[in-house]
Amino acid sequence: MPPPGPPPGSYSPQMQGHAPNSRNMMMDFSKGIATEVRYLLAEIGKLRDERRQLQYEIAELMAVKSKFSSNGEFQPEWRPPQPPAIEAPPPEEPPADAGPHPPAKAGWRVVHKRPERKARTVPKITAAPTPPPPALPEPPKPEAPAWAQWRPNPLLAPTPVPASAMPNSPPPRAGLFGPSTPPPK
Repeated sequence: MPPPGPPPGSYSPQMQGHAPNSRNMMMDFSKGIATEVRYLLAEIGKLRDERRQLQYEIAELMAVKSKFSSNGEFQPEWRPPQPPAIEAPPPEEPPADAGPHPPAKAGWRVVHKRPERKARTVPKITAAPTPPPPALPEPPKPEAPAWAQWRPNPLLAPTPVPASAMPNSPPPRAGLFGPSTPPPK
């Protein structure tokens, strides 16, 4: 029968009798693993951020592509419809030679000067002139300045409002944190 213990090929420092040393080795090993796990988690975070950035860029590119595709917002292939072609008029047959052409009108036009008008020597008298209306007498000039002559319209004079109809002023408000502090003297 084989002696009780670990299977052959396995190493256990506790079996060797090195208990304090093995505890230090376990602590070192767990610290090393923790450091590696931290590095790996940081790298995973970076990779996740890069993946999100790439997905965002792909989405932007697909949006631009859809805008420029045939049914998108921008259609580079679209052209305005061509108007129907205008047919040229049929060529006219030259008229038979009827002789020399009449001379063309001059390009400059002649401006005839108006004859000078004669001044009238005797004015026409049609009817007797009507006498001008009598002048209105000028109002007497007061000695007071213009602003002192102004009188208000009594129909538009303001009437005093009775004191009972006026709303009372609101009571003094207390501040958010109590009554306000009096100003310094």
